Amino acid sequence: MYEFSYHKAASLKDALDTLQSADDGKLLAGGMTLLPTMKQRLAAPDQLIDLAGVKELAGIEKHDNHVVIGAMTRHAEVASSELIESTIPALAALAELIGDPQVRNRGTLGGSVANSDPAADYPAAVVGLGATVITDNRSIEADEFFVDMFETELEEHEIITSISFPIPDTAAYMKFPNPASRYAVAGVFVARFGSTVRVAVTGAGGSVFRQDAMEKALEADFSPAALEGIVVSADGLNEDIHASAEYRAHLVGVMAKRAVAACLEI
Repeated sequence: MYEFSYHKAASLKDALDTLQSADDGKLLAGGMTLLPTMKQRLAAPDQLIDLAGVKELAGIEKHDNHVVIGAMTRHAEVASSELIESTIPALAALAELIGDPQVRNRGTLGGSVANSDPAADYPAAVVGLGATVITDNRSIEADEFFVDMFETELEEHEIITSISFPIPDTAAYMKFPNPASRYAVAGVFVARFGSTVRVAVTGAGGSVFRQDAMEKALEADFSPAALEGIVVSADGLNEDIHASAEYRAHLVGVMAKRAVAACLEI
């Protein structure tokens, strides 16, 4: 790890001012990706700005038909929230599947979403629920936010403050986890809002993406049987030591059916 300066921000304004004045400053949320990267000397920021003390970036609230979660809210807090369990239980269940207890008690919603790891779980919920990512100066719709692997629409010196999740009629998330890391080899989030269905896939491609054919089939018939015959193309999907592109394509179909079944509790 290279030498760096450390600053614990006292407020959002303090964090923004420090970030803008740094030559190569990085925000520290949970540090689940940043710190290991620095230890391997693959990143060398001159300053870390710790957001852990910024109280305005944490918390869970219900606003009308949305649940708004602060960017610095820990995975464990999302998983155990009675408010989320009573409104979007699929989101609480997803958070419980992330990593291990140590990761869930340090990692944050905003850090995960901003990192845009192709195998992370939260991006599937953000896109699957059609959430809105709120920053210090604007709001970004889920379908516009994730660009590619580790790339988002966030501009330089822009900080996620919270994410607003619409409350669905029903939703579920199913994933095939890597047995070591618990990252998604392939994960599918299904949400139904009236006659509209959203299906978001993580782990399989370079970034989270929607499955249009499945959405149309489920809007006509919301049942696992409606997904029979839908072939997920392996073109452009991830391929590594854990799974081939073809296997990931197969897993997308399996996880989607399981998610629909979970929505229907069958």
